[in-house]
Amino acid sequence: MANSQFDLFLHEATYADNASEASLDRDRLYGLYTSWCFVNEQPTGTESSFWAAMKHKVSVRRNGLRMKGPAAADYILSSYPRLV
Repeated sequence: MANSQFDLFLHEATYADNASEASLDRDRLYGLYTSWCFVNEQPTGTESSFWAAMKHKVSVRRNGLRMKGPAAADYILSSYPRLV
């Protein structure tokens, strides 16, 4: 499905930065997804359904993805409450 919730998440909350050595690891990518769901008032899929959808979309290892947008801000503030 071309416009699945997962495609929309990738489009709105991530961008490719192939020049950087940094990349979203497995935990951060799923955490960003849950923040994106929260910010957009979308139901959060299970972790297994998320990874099944991501299987053909991104590499779990070096994917070159970086965070962007409101979901990134929510994820960072949720992950590091001392920043607030």
